[in-house]
Amino acid sequence: MSDDILRFKNVSKAYGDHYVLKGINMEVRPGEIHALIGENGAGKSTLMNILFGMPVIHETGGFEGTVEIGGEDAKIMTPHDAMTKGIGMVHQEFMLLPGFTIAENIKLNREITKPSLMSKLFGKRLESLRVTDMNSDARKALDTMEMDIAEYTMVAGLPVGHMQFVEIAREIDKTGIRFLVFDEPTAVLTESETKNLLAAIKRLAAKGIGIVFISHRLDEIIEVSDRVTILRDGEWVATEETKNITAAEIARLMVGRALSIEREEGGREISDEVMLEVKNLRVKMPGEEVKGVDLKVRRGEIVGIGGLAGQGKLGIANGIMGLYPADGKVVFKGQELKFNDPKGAIKAGLAFVCEDRKGVGLLLNSPIDLNIAFTALQTEDKFLKSFGPFKISDQKAIRAHADEMIKELDIRCTSAAQNAGALSGGNQQKVCVARALTQEPELLLVSEPTRGIDIGAKKLILDLLRQLSEEKGMTIIMTSSELAELRSICDRVLIVCEGKVAGELAPTASDAEYGLMMSGSRVSKNEGGED
Repeated sequence: MSDDILRFKNVSKAYGDHYVLKGINMEVRPGEIHALIGENGAGKSTLMNILFGMPVIHETGGFEGTVEIGGEDAKIMTPHDAMTKGIGMVHQEFMLLPGFTIAENIKLNREITKPSLMSKLFGKRLESLRVTDMNSDARKALDTMEMDIAEYTMVAGLPVGHMQFVEIAREIDKTGIRFLVFDEPTAVLTESETKNLLAAIKRLAAKGIGIVFISHRLDEIIEVSDRVTILRDGEWVATEETKNITAAEIARLMVGRALSIEREEGGREISDEVMLEVKNLRVKMPGEEVKGVDLKVRRGEIVGIGGLAGQGKLGIANGIMGLYPADGKVVFKGQELKFNDPKGAIKAGLAFVCEDRKGVGLLLNSPIDLNIAFTALQTEDKFLKSFGPFKISDQKAIRAHADEMIKELDIRCTSAAQNAGALSGGNQQKVCVARALTQEPELLLVSEPTRGIDIGAKKLILDLLRQLSEEKGMTIIMTSSELAELRSICDRVLIVCEGKVAGELAPTASDAEYGLMMSGSRVSKNEGGED
């Protein structure tokens, strides 16, 4: 019904003198899947923070314009206000309690309780849980997601894909949900999990729930959405029926220019010098265990590592860098590296952009300039000046270098003094890349470098990696779930399946060959990447 339409009317938001949203008008109808897309920094997250009444909005002066439901100002000042209005949000970063069961996480702050002797004496807070009823409700939500896992399973240790589904199940379990926001819900999901999720979103919309679907994956937007709204630099650009627009047109409107990350024609001459040799590498990384990998990497080449989630591809770089228990043999420039020694790996000339930017990659409560310089400060004594026997950090040099990296990588921020935790996900990823490049490594390992990044930023980072290899001779190992990106810049791609290298493919190999190898249906004779 039109009475239930969610509308943003002339919504603007400024931080100081800087407007991050400028007069946004947008509406979401009941039962509609409305995609919201834009580059990192375009204003998507700010708009959703306004919708959900997040403290960061009202602690910084509020916003201009109105959010209306059914033609009336919804007056959403807190997340609780949003929930009472029937608005739910599935955030990009997980908000689960690992020490609780799936059911307990789904019912968090909405527990079903019953009176007890203690509660009668000391108040409602001491009522006991009706675990059976809570499990029953959780089961219904999990079944809606077609998630075949017991509701009493502990969240700790779950694969990231499962945790995403639990986040969604928690929202759809809430009573009176009318609108549901999905913020990059497929960023950490496998292809099959993504397919199940998109099907579940369609089922939710069929029940009359209005969906705001935020994604950088244009194929998903084309597949699942009814309409798409495009933002650019905080301004509304267009709202179109999805059936009337192509992915290429969305990309052009989003960035103001046509973009392509297609592979350049022609191969490259690669040195025969072996830079890195890995023998029988085994890594105990939960959910990404490596079970015996051999590979060789030559100086100056870009080697891609792909495969389905949970098959071990992420464990290789993490094991080499010493972040998880590992054994086997890793030889870098003729010298064997010690395992479980990250500082030693960095001193040897390796740098790592981790896939977990929040948990490992960044100092969220520290400024951008310190994040960029931190590893070089700690391991290489860069950005230090001496005063007799003492050394202190050179703040001027740190800031000057950070300003250069911000410009080079187009990091969208107010200044180098802004805390990394205040940046959008894509800009946080760029800070991680900047920190690795500050170490001036000979070998750069990058895991999921474009996860959660819009198409414009993806092209910038991919072009940068190719430039580092071609112009500076840097050797790069790139691990990614995005095969198109691996094939666009890598000289060859290793596919990992069940913890081992299933084989090696040329970037120009067919989609069918990649699909078969990823599923374990074909093993290349050229196993292990040896030439």
